[in-house]
Amino acid sequence: MRNVPGRDQQAGRRALREALVGACADAGASIGMLYLPDPDPTRRVLHLMLASGLSREFAAPWSRVALDDPIPVADAVREGRLVWLGGQEDTARRYPRLGLVLPYDFALAAAPLTAGAADRAAEPTGAGLVFLWPGSHGPDLDERERKALESARSLMARILLRAAGQGRPLRPAPHPVILRPLPSPTPGPAEAAATMAFVRRLPGGNCALDLNGTITFITQEAADLLGAPVSGLLGALPWEALPWMDTPAIENHYRATAMSRLPRSFTAERPTGQQLCFELYPDNTGISVRITALGDRDGPPAPLPSADPEQSAPSRATALYPLMMLAVTLTEAAHAQDVVEKAADQIVPSLGAHALAMLAEQDGRVRIVGHRGYSAEHLAALDGTPVSADTAITHILHTSTPLFFGDVGELLAAHPDAVVEEGMAAWAFLPLIASNRPIGSLVLAYAHTRVFAPGERAVLTSIAGLIAQALDRARLYDATHQLARSLQTGLLPHTLPRVPRLEVAARYRPAAHGLEIGGDFYDLIRIDDTTVAAAIGDVQGHNVNAAALMGQVRTAVHAGAGAPPEEVLARTNRLLTDLEPGLFTSCLYAHIDLAGHTVRLASAGHPPPLLRHPGGKTEMLNPPAGLLLGIEPGASYTAVEIPFSPGTLLALYTDGLVEAPGRDIEDAIGAVAALIGDAPEHHPLGDLADELIEHAHRDGPRPDDIALLLLRTEGPVPAAFAHRV
Repeated sequence: MRNVPGRDQQAGRRALREALVGACADAGASIGMLYLPDPDPTRRVLHLMLASGLSREFAAPWSRVALDDPIPVADAVREGRLVWLGGQEDTARRYPRLGLVLPYDFALAAAPLTAGAADRAAEPTGAGLVFLWPGSHGPDLDERERKALESARSLMARILLRAAGQGRPLRPAPHPVILRPLPSPTPGPAEAAATMAFVRRLPGGNCALDLNGTITFITQEAADLLGAPVSGLLGALPWEALPWMDTPAIENHYRATAMSRLPRSFTAERPTGQQLCFELYPDNTGISVRITALGDRDGPPAPLPSADPEQSAPSRATALYPLMMLAVTLTEAAHAQDVVEKAADQIVPSLGAHALAMLAEQDGRVRIVGHRGYSAEHLAALDGTPVSADTAITHILHTSTPLFFGDVGELLAAHPDAVVEEGMAAWAFLPLIASNRPIGSLVLAYAHTRVFAPGERAVLTSIAGLIAQALDRARLYDATHQLARSLQTGLLPHTLPRVPRLEVAARYRPAAHGLEIGGDFYDLIRIDDTTVAAAIGDVQGHNVNAAALMGQVRTAVHAGAGAPPEEVLARTNRLLTDLEPGLFTSCLYAHIDLAGHTVRLASAGHPPPLLRHPGGKTEMLNPPAGLLLGIEPGASYTAVEIPFSPGTLLALYTDGLVEAPGRDIEDAIGAVAALIGDAPEHHPLGDLADELIEHAHRDGPRPDDIALLLLRTEGPVPAAFAHRV
């Protein structure tokens, strides 16, 4: 019988579900989450595929995690290690964002999925596993829990790798699947009747909530104490069914109990003045609540307002958490696209939106800043729309007044020419206002018709205000960043001269983070047909002054090119000390004689160059390291001469290529030398340069700029070097 792809996919997903629920039970974990990588390998994102013991509302803000986010599962997958948080204090100290948004007591383990997880060389999957334990858990994993975690990692990794090996990899769904924990044995009729009798004999009222907070059972006594009929409470969230319970404090008690799995009690006052005590007792299936009266005041019970559950908007308390999460997340957004991605990650799942688009005005036209859920074709038709056009988006830009359309008819009645994308049925058009001026608009689309209640409109408007402030900062940052980068790259050579019998490749990569620019530079100066000078350097600091000084150093080196290397550095040093810039510069200058097959090197405190001989042997050169330029006007420099026979490669680089936090510099230089030595004999220099840059970013973004200059003489490879040394 042939395998059916659809059945294989279903079997794989079922196996993962069973593995996650079983692993939670084996480890005694209250919550389990499985993350899968984005199907597009260029997108460094993890998607929540499965969650057990967690409500959909709790899972929504964490359904999409960027690999560079300061989140335990991102660190675990990116760094290939176990992340353990032993409690609330540990969480707040190491992951402030997580500690602020979830200030509850729980223990957490996050680990990458690898086949044979105990083996560091095991095959990775790019997926991650997260377990949470109740707040009563100790500060460390015990042996049973560790074994259960390792077993789960290995089993799930094998499932993923087997599916991928069959050409049918398991992909994350648009929304995470919420699993139920393993059920308890179902009681028989006699036991059920005895249980109900036991509950009714207890003083006060009793009710049960599932992990979403929904009331699944309630006694008449509890309903009387709450002041609402049983029929109006069953299947509802307490803070939505009872307006007096719609406070962040009450919902926070529920959240704290659900996350920590620890008992909790609190008091609340009904509108009648009656004080009620609520005692919450959680487990992995829900929360039991005991309600008792502390005192009475005269007055009738508050009536229960009628509400359509299909149209219920987020309560004020529920809305607080997406707002808090969004506010914290947006503080980390540096670029405009970061704002789009982080806003979409929070808003789309948390508030039930189907799609999001962010637009801004530029030169009298509407421009798309970014989107999620909309088709590229639909937004391409909107991009470039004149702001004078009569559309909902331009209306927002002109009036700064939000628009809400609960169905297609409402939208077309206001804007008959509007193009409705398939699958969208309601819209919120929100102005993005920063510094009292409109800078753009936020469009949220929903898959179902809805009524935008006043409270929800206020929440969405507040969210738009947060996004507007972040977007305004990010666009200013982007503009300033581009200006600074243009200044720096404008000071670097646009093209390098062609020199007979010399192959050259150069690369410059700015630091991955931060607005400040550096002073890294490289240059190649043709002196005559057989003589060329090469220079590379790094000005201290990361600002416009460093970039400007870099330009002056390049000019000074150019002016002295052709003189002995030690003289070139001495003259440049005297110029810098005369300028008194307050910045120091490292520099390495090489005078290459192609006819004589030699190169003379002089260094002013620069990282040592690498030399690959024909055949592959690569060594680190150690020319005498003179003082950095700009320190002592009378400093002198010493040059050394080395052979530079045909087929030899010389690698010059700045420290951004080899320096990384926590890594020994000599080990890093040795790793680069090994890559150069292992390259094929006639490997194109451009490809080798790209591979070296990629290697530098293998463990994450570099904090410093990288300049790289590779030079290789052309010609037959001498017989003496026909084999690897």
